[in-house]
Amino acid sequence: MADEKHSPKLMDSGLLTPVNPAIEIYMRGLLHKTDHPVLLAMEKLARESNFPIVDRLVGVFLETQAKSIGAKRVFEFGSGYGYSAYWFAKAVGQEGQVVCTDGDPLNKQKAEQFLGATELWNTIDFHTGIAQILFAQTEGLFDICYNDADKGDYPEIWQMAKTRIRPGGLYIADNVLWHGRVALTEFVDIVPGWTEAIKEHNERIFADPDFDAYINPTRDGVIVARKKA
Repeated sequence: MADEKHSPKLMDSGLLTPVNPAIEIYMRGLLHKTDHPVLLAMEKLARESNFPIVDRLVGVFLETQAKSIGAKRVFEFGSGYGYSAYWFAKAVGQEGQVVCTDGDPLNKQKAEQFLGATELWNTIDFHTGIAQILFAQTEGLFDICYNDADKGDYPEIWQMAKTRIRPGGLYIADNVLWHGRVALTEFVDIVPGWTEAIKEHNERIFADPDFDAYINPTRDGVIVARKKA
């Protein structure tokens, strides 16, 4: 753990940017080949409504991670209107399955409006409700468990998910740097307790002897933990 005496502090509500924005702009500029009308429409809605999607760089990262292990079965804790599912569905292919969960029925409708226009919808099984309950009701192991639910639930979701990932499979979670709050000694949290929950979540993963883990600092930080064979 970092020495708090030398940790940066929040000044005037400013937060840390893990990767210089100019670098992220450059990296995104390399991804024009991933443009798709549905993808562009989903990103446009996110900008206009200030909806928190993982965006293009993390989306490509998720797809690459899934392809690297030959993933065919993915469970998402918190799917929004299907942006991350778009990338996982591309990776698992027509014979795969992406189980999506979200608490808002309108997000399921939006996901079907967007992805229903593509063959990707055939691989998606979208449920409305509390992700943890839906996960408990879904049988079997997964190649990937992906966590982008309410941040206060991160430690609980990790404890649930890690036992349902097949050997060699991945646990992936977004927002694990939480706009730099995890590295600050003074900050304003979006919801009280969320930063501490994320820090507990991260520490549990890195301390777990059954997983190898690292954090990709792109955007808001993505943790990837591979279950040892």
